[in-house]
Amino acid sequence: MLGCLSFLSLLNRMLSNMLRFLPKLAVLLFASLVLPGLSGCSVAPVQEMSDARQALYAAEQAGAADYAAESLLRAQTLLHNAESKLSQRRYKEARKEANAAKAEALVALRTAEQTKESETP
Repeated sequence: MLGCLSFLSLLNRMLSNMLRFLPKLAVLLFASLVLPGLSGCSVAPVQEMSDARQALYAAEQAGAADYAAESLLRAQTLLHNAESKLSQRRYKEARKEANAAKAEALVALRTAEQTKESETP
């Protein structure tokens, strides 16, 4: 993140200098070539990680360990993978794993709830 900020600061100074010496069209061309590359400066998937943890907790509280053990285990594994990628600052991959963990935890939650309902006389 800090590297992205220093790059943006450098880019800002370069563009300011270019405005003095080059026509505006050249500046726009330069910006259109450089700005798309900034999308690689991503931020940590904090919300996605939180959502996945909450979904996993809800599934566990609903009894997914008893009624949807396979889905629960997959969700736990995906969340563990997301946490590992997060610690390696591989944010895009961490976000993808966290979203998959949330989805799998919700499957476990629904399965546990439906199974418990069907067992109720």
